[in-house]
Amino acid sequence: MKKFVVVILLIAFSASLLTSCKKKKDEGNPPVLPPIETMAIDFSNFELTTKTDFQILDQKGVEDSNWRFAATVAMLWKGIIVSTLAVPATAFQIAVNKTPVYIGDKTWEWNYDANITIDQVSVTYKARLTGQTRTTDVLWKMYIAKEGTVGFAEFLWFEGTCTLDVPGGQWILNHSPQYQEPVLQIDWTNGGTSTGQVKYTYIRTLNNDRVADPFKNSYIEYGLTTNLFELNAYYTIHYYNGQQFSDLDVEWSTTGKYGRVRCEDFFPDSEWYCWDENYINIVCT
Repeated sequence: MKKFVVVILLIAFSASLLTSCKKKKDEGNPPVLPPIETMAIDFSNFELTTKTDFQILDQKGVEDSNWRFAATVAMLWKGIIVSTLAVPATAFQIAVNKTPVYIGDKTWEWNYDANITIDQVSVTYKARLTGQTRTTDVLWKMYIAKEGTVGFAEFLWFEGTCTLDVPGGQWILNHSPQYQEPVLQIDWTNGGTSTGQVKYTYIRTLNNDRVADPFKNSYIEYGLTTNLFELNAYYTIHYYNGQQFSDLDVEWSTTGKYGRVRCEDFFPDSEWYCWDENYINIVCT
């Protein structure tokens, strides 16, 4: 009888080990989080950030129309991106320092508080990010909630996919807790620190007044290249200017600040118009 009991215990123990090993095998490792740069565009060359910048451009007779036109359109896009991405992008960035938990079906979950400061006001959000490993890609979903009298229930703020080795993917962002509908599509490739592209396409169908959004199908693509006539960064922009859609190209040096822009709807021709390291108009050479 004792031998029988021992055999039964050994069988049960072996079954438990096999189940545990199978579970571990099914779990695998959590998917690699895409870098925050997949949601970021560098606007720094089109913002006046130092006292010297302002002093140069405030001088009488200084012409900066070439740079200023490029900056005006870039800042239009920055406003759209910041208003939509400030909370979800920051919450996503915080996930890098959190430990995920396996919840089954090849899915891992990051669940944490996200303390986010906007306009010098700190607010705590509840963030829940899931990453499900599939055959050829990873499906990501970011849910965010905010507690309190002016809070909102958890909703899907963005979702997306990336290839298993994370060289490229796409995000779809919803507008807000009030309008839980797609507003931005982000297509990205990650080429490292010196190359790569991020393209934002505005896909919202109706604006807050519930009429057709004229900005729909506008886009901005930002990229870094190894070298383009010493201009290693660019924008390709298609946007609604209040009357019609316009197209412009911008190229600049991330180290020297100088660059060039072309847009037939703004300039008298399709040629490039340049600025120097102080953003002052110069003749392109």
